[in-house]
Amino acid sequence: MISRTWSRKPITLALALAILSMSSMIALAAPQAGPSGDLSVVGEVSVNGTSAISGATVFSDSTITTAKGSSAVVSLGKLGRVEVLPESSIKLSFTDKGVTGMLDAGRVRFSTSSGVSANVTTKDGSAFADTSQANVFMVDVECGNTIVSTQSGRVELRSGNAVKQIAAGNQDTAGQATPGTRCTRFTQPRMHGIGGGALAALLLAAGGAIAAAIIAATQDNDFNFGGNPIVISPAR
Repeated sequence: MISRTWSRKPITLALALAILSMSSMIALAAPQAGPSGDLSVVGEVSVNGTSAISGATVFSDSTITTAKGSSAVVSLGKLGRVEVLPESSIKLSFTDKGVTGMLDAGRVRFSTSSGVSANVTTKDGSAFADTSQANVFMVDVECGNTIVSTQSGRVELRSGNAVKQIAAGNQDTAGQATPGTRCTRFTQPRMHGIGGGALAALLLAAGGAIAAAIIAATQDNDFNFGGNPIVISPAR
């Protein structure tokens, strides 16, 4: 009887270890507790490299990428929402108190509630929303530089030692736009080869020519240009 009891102990111990190991694996596989977002997509959108559909759950530290003509909206409940516009890529991180993003390409629009911290980092700097009020702002890196525009609220653009306050209805930039992009394509070309003095003289000469033409038009047309004038007698 005693020998049978002792023989069962190793089996019981092995089963206990197996159950403990399985429980640990399940705990590691389960998503960590914390805030999450609801995803809505139009077109081709991926989350962490995997194709995503509307209704999917987005967890913190996820990278959202949109294809051409595609877009995504991440709804974060009381934190607000993040719109990822076409041909964009951003890594989103969020806690119970705020949301941050690292924008690598394209454009993104943040809409946050009062008391919620929000900032977007690019290669040129960072945009920080004013936590004392609700904010709606866009960060755009399509042109190679960073453009921050504020629709409502107030955003602070920090780049190096420079700090720019961007109120509602305004925008500001950091970095240099890439030549050939939409930000530089329609820039007025400079007049090369004409200095300021030469340009002023050219404009003065043009003005003198116009004045002379006006005077000539108001005088008789019997100017002597170096020869004998032809007189037509009315007696004929």
